Amino acid sequence: LVLDKIRGEIQFDRVSFTYPSRPDAAVLTDFNLRVDAGRTVALVGASGSGKSTAIALLQRFYDVTGGAVKVDGVDIRTQNLKWMRGQMGLVSQEHALFGTSIKENIMFGKLDASMNEVVAAATAANAHGFIRQLPEGYETKVGERGALLSGGQKQRIAIARAIIKNPVILLLDEATSALDSESEKVVQDALDQACMGRTTLVVAHKLSTIRNADLIAVVSNGSVIETGSHNDLINTTNGHYAKLAKMQRQFSCDEQNPDTRVSSVTRSSAGRLSTGKSSPAFFASPLPAIDSPKPVLSHPPPSFSRLLCLNLPEWKQALMGSLSAVAFGGVQPFYALTVGGMISAFFAPSHEEVNARIRTYSLIFCSLSLVSIILNLVQHYNFAYMGERLTKRIRLRMLEKILTFEAAWFDEEQNSSGALCSRLSNEASIVKSLVADRVSLLVQTTSAVTIAMIMGLVVAWKLALVMIAVQPLTILCFYTRKVLLSTISTKFVKAQNQSTQIAVEAVYNHRIVTSFGSVGKVLELFDQAQEEPRREARKKSWMAGFGMGSAQCLTFMSWALDFWYGGTLVEKGEISAGAVFKTFFILVSTGKVIAEAGSMTSDLAKGSAAVASVFKILDRQSLIRNESDGTKLEKITGKIEMKRVDFAYPGRPEILVLNQFSLEVKPSTSIGLVGKSGCGKSTVIGLIQRFYDVEKGSVKVDGVDIRVLDIQWYRRHTALVSQEPVIYSGSIRDNIVFGKPDASENEVVEAARAANAHEFISSLKEGYETECGERGVQLSGGQKQRIAIARAIIRNPTILLLDEATSALDVQSEQVVQEALDRIMVGRTTIVVAHRLNTIKNLDSIAFVADGKVVERGTYAQLKNKKGAFFNLASLQN
Repeated sequence: LVLDKIRGEIQFDRVSFTYPSRPDAAVLTDFNLRVDAGRTVALVGASGSGKSTAIALLQRFYDVTGGAVKVDGVDIRTQNLKWMRGQMGLVSQEHALFGTSIKENIMFGKLDASMNEVVAAATAANAHGFIRQLPEGYETKVGERGALLSGGQKQRIAIARAIIKNPVILLLDEATSALDSESEKVVQDALDQACMGRTTLVVAHKLSTIRNADLIAVVSNGSVIETGSHNDLINTTNGHYAKLAKMQRQFSCDEQNPDTRVSSVTRSSAGRLSTGKSSPAFFASPLPAIDSPKPVLSHPPPSFSRLLCLNLPEWKQALMGSLSAVAFGGVQPFYALTVGGMISAFFAPSHEEVNARIRTYSLIFCSLSLVSIILNLVQHYNFAYMGERLTKRIRLRMLEKILTFEAAWFDEEQNSSGALCSRLSNEASIVKSLVADRVSLLVQTTSAVTIAMIMGLVVAWKLALVMIAVQPLTILCFYTRKVLLSTISTKFVKAQNQSTQIAVEAVYNHRIVTSFGSVGKVLELFDQAQEEPRREARKKSWMAGFGMGSAQCLTFMSWALDFWYGGTLVEKGEISAGAVFKTFFILVSTGKVIAEAGSMTSDLAKGSAAVASVFKILDRQSLIRNESDGTKLEKITGKIEMKRVDFAYPGRPEILVLNQFSLEVKPSTSIGLVGKSGCGKSTVIGLIQRFYDVEKGSVKVDGVDIRVLDIQWYRRHTALVSQEPVIYSGSIRDNIVFGKPDASENEVVEAARAANAHEFISSLKEGYETECGERGVQLSGGQKQRIAIARAIIRNPTILLLDEATSALDVQSEQVVQEALDRIMVGRTTIVVAHRLNTIKNLDSIAFVADGKVVERGTYAQLKNKKGAFFNLASLQN
């Protein structure tokens, strides 16, 4: 059903819902809410209360278990799904960008948008300024999932994507949570403007962002328990909203609770540090010419012997398989000899002799069949066993090696997660096929050809020599075909990886794709990426056809030559007709074996490229080396010194992110880094963790340059809680013990208690064994963040790095988790990246970062009294 005109009235009518994966846990129960057309309604409540679920149901990512969700009085289950989603615009807490240009990411909201519309949307989202400063402007590639942009920059592009759609219904799920104060104010004004004349549903933790909403609904345990305007609810005695607002004021106000030590952070300039990717900052100065030689790694051509060396532990299986292959290779020539003998038997002088020979040859055929079964079983079992073990070994070694590489390597387009997953899956399988199938065929072929030639020379050497002389031409055709296919295969694999990456991002961001009705755009990008493989496949088929056709042509011509010359020898009386047949079938069997071997040239070409790719990874050395003899300090106190540091991301060497940056943090003290989104705050955290090495200057811990420290030992003394919590597919317990693999159950529970996670974990049916789902999809944002905090707490680190550690939490959880963070900060060196200044007011010192350097430093009170850049930022927030 498609409505003639949509006004945007929304109604949740006694809705109940449980996630299919957790049918025993009710998320919404008797949820009732009405949103009049053109009005703004905000949902507030504790993390995990069901607010974001309501938005997901409205977009029909799921169908309700009971009740109905209606738009303009019509159940959305009866409406055309694509049309309905086309009337909605979404800005979610987890901003999802695709690995294309900024322009194309914005145009996901409106596929036929003009450049003027793109710029207008970016301007409204306060994104045009930073985009204009980039070398390639709107054509700048954002990297995989926006890895080359800061958190605030990504969120502004996501907002522009929603604005350009001009939706009837606007859905905002923590839409400004990733922005600094200056950007937040401008973008909030833009969103307020965008909300005019539209039905808007807002999910928020920060109550100040929804004060002007027409209606505020408080959600608790899956139901709406209070509704009203801000003024109505704030004046309700003992009301839930009033308590929530009071708690938030107490927690955030400078004057009301000066003794509370705050170490949390809000949305920072980088959100992917925990996955090994720091986010570059773009408000930076051009990079002066720096001669920084990089090691050039040369890769030798793929060595088949090196590949077999990886299979050395299976030498017994290799021996058994090879002996079986050699023996089975002899079966074909003996079969051919028997066929030739069978034909010549019909020319015997007497009927009795014919019968006797036929019986003999029939028994030989039966014997050969039994031998073939046994030899094939032994051969293929042993080679398959080798192949499976090799596949496991290669994947393990590749993954182990990949995880040692520096963050800059992952920033490169060809090393995206989709491409790497494709390589881990496909290349190991191709190499396995090379060993399990092709090596056995190669041994078998070599054996068959050798035995056949010897037998042919014994039976009729003159005819055999002629037939053998023709074979190199056939082999040459197959070899030429292999060489041609090999060059095509390399291009084919590269192009295939690009299309795989698009598919991976589309699946990863499937909610954004479906929400914006961008399936067609994704398919268009996928089709464009597939065009190169299609073109290569056409070339491949032409080359393969030409090579195979030439080989067959030469084979038939050689047969004609064989029979002509054989007839000449019979006429001269030098050999018998039976010898001609025997020699012909013996050596023709050789041609057949060569043809079978030739048919695998395509696989050999793929295998050669796969082996080269595998060894390219296995041979590569990380530019950030983990030297086995690296320094390990007897005791680490946590003193951090950054002296005159210059740094530019390898992917954008022309943009200097940190410029003569200097910072000193004394042991067991805390410091907050504040400044505009993209000024380089999170880059500092990336350098301290040595995800990258500095261009100039040094980063020292306890007076020792971290480049000479044992990197694994050093990182064991640090812990990071980042802006976007990374949760792995596995149980909650598994995710917490990532911080300390040998942790006891008591340590896990204590860490969860400290992070205010134990209560919600215990309420789950399976407790700590509850599956989180891929990327933690079974958990709310606040729950994921609390698990990430527990993972950091359990490490008991000397250096604690907080990158918006409480940004995803509701007020109640934020206060308790903040207290937990305050406790674990004691006795540790702590660096906090923050936008909201109230969260860092009680730190030992604060550094204001601008243009890649520290421009002001002092305590909260000192910086406010100085009335400089920090004072201006504080005034803006107040």
